[in-house]
Amino acid sequence: MNELMERIAGEITLSESPGSAMKKWRELFGITQMDLAKQIKISTSTVSDYESNRRMSPGVGVIRRFVEALFEIDRERGGTVVSGLARLSPKNEEKDPYYKIHDFAAPISGGDFNRIIEGKVVANASYLDSVKLFGYTKLDSLRVILEISPSEYPKLFGSTTERAFIFEKVSTGRSPLVVVRVAPIKPKIIVLHNVPTIDKLAVKIAQVEKIPLITTKLDIDKLYDRLSRI
Repeated sequence: MNELMERIAGEITLSESPGSAMKKWRELFGITQMDLAKQIKISTSTVSDYESNRRMSPGVGVIRRFVEALFEIDRERGGTVVSGLARLSPKNEEKDPYYKIHDFAAPISGGDFNRIIEGKVVANASYLDSVKLFGYTKLDSLRVILEISPSEYPKLFGSTTERAFIFEKVSTGRSPLVVVRVAPIKPKIIVLHNVPTIDKLAVKIAQVEKIPLITTKLDIDKLYDRLSRI
């Protein structure tokens, strides 16, 4: 197995809910249960049983076949998912102190995410429930603006762009949104923590980019404690 395959297999093996981890990666690759079952040569109901944790945790052999099936199906479709994941993944596991990446055990909708963080949607509320999140990145807003280079920006997404950016230490929200505006890759949701007054340009940028913009005043430790349980 290559490095990315080993990382996926390791996450499933070590997860407290292996089935949920399998479902997360299947959905990240955009593969249906039926297509996966056909590739592995098992029934669709067996795949469903694994993902819903109704069946005993998969063994090493099943996990290997599962991961190989993801890569093979993606290869047949042009390899876009694998190449994207390889591009986004950091070269090492050490994270810079101005950001921290967290992936959820199972994807959640934007609406559920907003309710968990007690957020207020200030732009693009109609897009919220169509968003599916696989994780979030918390960011020290000022340091990201001052220190990050264009070549480093993709590292903020970890293994997927299907995530929320949570900006801390924000004054008006203008600068973080300007960064997102000029960046080639966009998060699915932007959260501004504890912002007294949101800059009108920040809202306008979010509207143009069609990214739900959320504010929350929830205690920061409580916010991350809640998200860590997903």
